[in-house]
Amino acid sequence: MAKVLGKKPVKNLWDEICAEFESASAPFVVGSGGDQESVATELSQYDASKHSPVFYGHMVAKIPVDTSVIDDFKPEHSHPAFLGHAVVHKFIRPLSPPTSSTIPLPDPKTCSPIEYLEHYIFPVLLPGMFELLKAAKAEKCFERKWTKFNACDFLTEWLFNRNPKRSDEEFTQFFEIPFVKSWLVIYPRAPIALSLLLSDEEAAIIIQSFWRGYQVRCMPEVHELREWQKELREEKEGYSKKISEFWTKQACKVGVDMETDTPEEFTGESSAD
Repeated sequence: MAKVLGKKPVKNLWDEICAEFESASAPFVVGSGGDQESVATELSQYDASKHSPVFYGHMVAKIPVDTSVIDDFKPEHSHPAFLGHAVVHKFIRPLSPPTSSTIPLPDPKTCSPIEYLEHYIFPVLLPGMFELLKAAKAEKCFERKWTKFNACDFLTEWLFNRNPKRSDEEFTQFFEIPFVKSWLVIYPRAPIALSLLLSDEEAAIIIQSFWRGYQVRCMPEVHELREWQKELREEKEGYSKKISEFWTKQACKVGVDMETDTPEEFTGESSAD
């Protein structure tokens, strides 16, 4: 039976007559909305010492359960802000991962392809892929469309330097690896664009210096000075052109090639007798 907590009204004679009439006509009136069509209810007087203010004016029914509802109830997760969200817990890695030394490795020549991948390829490749993702994030590959980072080059360099046979040797850069050098001799690479090689700070300095230079060149006095320098250069070029044309005409008059004769013949000077 559900209980409605609220202010219990005081019955008068008129309410008793209406209730008696409703109970008498309920079997014959369709859709009368009597209490028998729903859950049996009981109106209880609200008492602040016995009831919570949350239940005031609502129909509530106690649900029987086998366990205590207080054990699973967490008030910090009952806030309305948690609506539509689920509280998840962070996965805690084991302190010591299981070592593969306790598991005998299958024969690489007779095992199946899946066993070969799981025991010989993935234990070496997966750590390299993990470092590859970290390097790609550092190079902002997930934020930009084009970067200088080459995943194949990084993985090749990482695997080459992590080779157990080279444990006592120094770190080798990618372009210093012997088979890489021989390959690039046959198949050279195109140069990387300067925009990919520059860092954000270096690119910002170049762009800002160009913009400051443009702002200075747009100043009226600087623009006037540049126009004067341009006219001066054109004037100098005109003088040299006129001199060249003059000597060409003189050479045509006397019929002497300027390339084979000395300039003394064109200046009118003669050698001492």
